[in-house]
Amino acid sequence: MSLDPFATAAVVPPLAILPLPIVGALIGWRWHRAGFAIAALGGLLLTLLSMPAVGIPLLVSLEHGLPLAPPARAPPQAIVILGADVSHGAGPNPFGVGPLTLERLAAGSALYRRVHLPILVTGGKPYPGNDPSLARRMAKVLVQNFRVPVTWEERRSANTWQNAAFSAPILARQGIRSIYLVTHAWHMRRAIYCFRHFGLSVTAAPVRLDFISFDVSQLAPSISGWEDSYYAFHEWIGLVWYHLRY
Repeated sequence: MSLDPFATAAVVPPLAILPLPIVGALIGWRWHRAGFAIAALGGLLLTLLSMPAVGIPLLVSLEHGLPLAPPARAPPQAIVILGADVSHGAGPNPFGVGPLTLERLAAGSALYRRVHLPILVTGGKPYPGNDPSLARRMAKVLVQNFRVPVTWEERRSANTWQNAAFSAPILARQGIRSIYLVTHAWHMRRAIYCFRHFGLSVTAAPVRLDFISFDVSQLAPSISGWEDSYYAFHEWIGLVWYHLRY
């Protein structure tokens, strides 16, 4: 889903809910009951979505039925690792891969050591100018830190749809029609939809499959609860958008 930051904030909860308490307070100056109701609804929704007891089941809803077993008639011929984020910091290498990307690289490296298939990394430039693409950064980390070779780099994509659109021709030129796909479990359903659209058979190699194991502490609001809810809503909205558009 290609959303700029402002569009994302307007569409994807819990970000999209943040204005409700403010709107309620403004309306409350004239219409007290309506303003209070809107503000209370916004506060309630933000509180609920901050609870891991809500966010984790939302993530799990995306992760059922993933194709984890390779198809017998079309075993994977390559590993595709999707980029996610970059990191910022001082030092000789101020721009590296972010924590989500690093988790995917670790999972892809572990998979490579089991199956020894060639790796394609995909991700375009996070910023304009001369900064290296995310794929270039990923390849550098894989080679230097994980001691894993990278065969192909797809350096143009700006979103999941383009990850698939630009990677498929690279693989097709090598006669590759079946892949292991490495990304986070909550992102996998949308990623599979994209790669299948471009003619590839996909075996899921998810990072961190989530599971529901309730305890009272999961009712405590937390930043991670908001993060889980955000990722889940982002993926469901993206899936609906892709099905409507493509």
